[in-house]
Order: sequence, then C-alpha cells, then structure tokens
Amino acid sequence: MVKTKSLKQYDLEERTFDFARGVRNLVKKLPKVVQFSDDVRQLLRASGSVAANYIEANESLSKKDFLHRAKICRKEAKESRLWLRLIETKDIEIQKEQKQLAQEALELTKIFGSIVNGPKFF
Repeated sequence: MVKTKSLKQYDLEERTFDFARGVRNLVKKLPKVVQFSDDVRQLLRASGSVAANYIEANESLSKKDFLHRAKICRKEAKESRLWLRLIETKDIEIQKEQKQLAQEALELTKIFGSIVNGPKFF
C-alpha cells in the first residue's frame, strides 16, 4: 500500500471558533476604557456570530438555508474586520494582534464569499 501525503485540512468550524476566541483574548488586553466602547461590543458580537452561524450552516436542512447562513458568516466577518480596524490603541503588540485578526477576518470573508458565489450545480 502506497501512502500519499495529504494536504493539511482546515476545519472551518474550528477556524471560526479560533477567530472568535482570538478576538476575546485581544479585548482582554485592551485598556479598560477601550474594552467597554461600542466598537468593542460590536466586534465581540460580530466575531462570535461568524462561528455561531457557521455551526448553524452545518446543521442546515437545505442548501438554501446553508447558503443563507454562509452569507451571514461573510457579512459578520466583514463587520468584524471593520471593528478591528476602528479600535485604536498605542500598544504595538496589541496592534500586531489586531492586524493578524483583521487579516483572518478578511480571509474568512473570502472563504465564505467563495462558498456563496461558488459553482452552482443546479
């Protein structure tokens, strides 16, 4: 039997969870004044919504419902990126983490966009 190298598989459910958890870890590092801003609250909601809606998409009963949830994931990932970019801090390490999370939000947006706009086999 010949063994072949398999490409690293990505579990999108785990990836969206890691994104939401990463956002929460970032928020904990923000100064208390910033932690309670409306931008941060919106960021927490949007990042969690990406993960929650993807779980719901995986449990959908129809392709139409799956695509609807994937569209919500895309929208929430875009929104998360906006809030990440709007939060201001002078801490270089936090800024670096913010940029990484904003990049992840962009990548998730593209992934869900390709799911939504992918090939239609009807």
